[in-house]
Order: sequence, then C-alpha cells, then structure tokens
Amino acid sequence: MAVIYKTTMTPSKLELLAAWLPRQPWYIGTASEPHLTKAGGFRLDDPQGEVGIEFMVVTDNSGERPRSYHVPLSYRGAPLDGADRALIGTSEHGVLGRRWVYDGTHDPVLVAQLLDLLQGRAEPQAQSETDTPAPSVTSHFTGVGFSTVIASAAVDDRQHGTAIMVETKEEAGPHSRSAGAVTIDVMRVLRSDSQAAQSPAARSARGHVLADWRAKNGDESRGLFVVLRDTAR
Repeated sequence: MAVIYKTTMTPSKLELLAAWLPRQPWYIGTASEPHLTKAGGFRLDDPQGEVGIEFMVVTDNSGERPRSYHVPLSYRGAPLDGADRALIGTSEHGVLGRRWVYDGTHDPVLVAQLLDLLQGRAEPQAQSETDTPAPSVTSHFTGVGFSTVIASAAVDDRQHGTAIMVETKEEAGPHSRSAGAVTIDVMRVLRSDSQAAQSPAARSARGHVLADWRAKNGDESRGLFVVLRDTAR
C-alpha cells in the first residue's frame, strides 16, 4: 500500500511537466511554457513498495482551447538504469528526500502494474488518499490472461500517443518461456467520450482502461486512458 504524504515537492510536479511537456511529439499546444493545472488521475501500488506509480491528468490552459493530457509518472529514490531519456526531472520531497521523476511508460514496474490493472489483478487507488480505492477507474479484458513478468519492452512516442510493445514471459528465471507479445496504447491527449467503451478502438482490443478527469469549469469528463492489443507479428 502506497502512503500518500501531505507535503511538498520542489520543484512541483506541474513545474517539472511544464518544462517537459512541450518537447513531446504528442503535445498539440504551441506554448513553450504551458500553464498547467492538475485535472485528475489515479495511482497503482508497487508490490515491493519502492516505486511510486501515478497516472496524472494535467490540463494546458495556455491556448484558445484547454487540452487535457495523460501522463503516467513513476517516482524513484534512485536513478533507473538505462532510462535517462525518460527522466522528467528530480524533485525534493518533503518527507522522502530526492525523487527521480520518470515518464512511467519507460518504467518496468509501472508497466507491469498497468498490465495487472488491465487484467483485473491490480486495484486502482485514489490519487491523493492513502488506502482508498478509485471506483471510477474501470478496466476491461477479454481472452486468456497472461503473465505480467516482462522479458522486454520498447516504447514508441508518436504524434497521437505512446505505444509500449511488451514481450512477457511465464516466470522469472533462465528457463522461462515467452507468454506472448502485446502492445499498450497510452492515450496522451484525452478526449471526453461517455461511450468510449463502445468505440471501434476499444471493442477490437484485448482490454482498455477508462477513467474520469475534471474540466476547468469543474465538469466531469470520462474517456479512454489505455488500450491493450495483441502485437502484430
């Protein structure tokens, strides 16, 4: 169970993201320093209790039309080997000290827990409360389940989102065998759609995650955050 501390981070998450977001290929704004507000999200627990996992929604209010972005984040107490290009920045946490903040699509702990969420094996947690489920976050999965032990993963940031190509294996160890390849499509620019579960993308997929976020005027929006599909070979 992740403990949510009521403390500060310096620089803040929004300050880190304001510098990082415009450099991403899926950012559709024009501001070099967007004006961001927190608009929602949820968390997952790392079973080992070492990595913070958050799926954050931020709204960019710098353009004529506000845009909401989905940013999976992982928080670590030390650098993640081989993930320099995924580093968003470092921040001083008021309780835990220095934290390395990563684009979580590159973090194997976050990806494994996301696969568990898609298959109904991980419970989404409230973003700002300890040990509090987030019932508005729903997942759907079809077909035969698979291991979430990751053999390899490749991340492709595209104009319309991020694709994580994952090769899973049955169990850890030298004699493990492949359990198949899947692709996790992470929606980056969120689109409100109350019927998103019936969209062609969701209906043809192995699984998906739906969640809520708040518009600037306080209205609730709901849409696809993640889609899971078999990797074409």
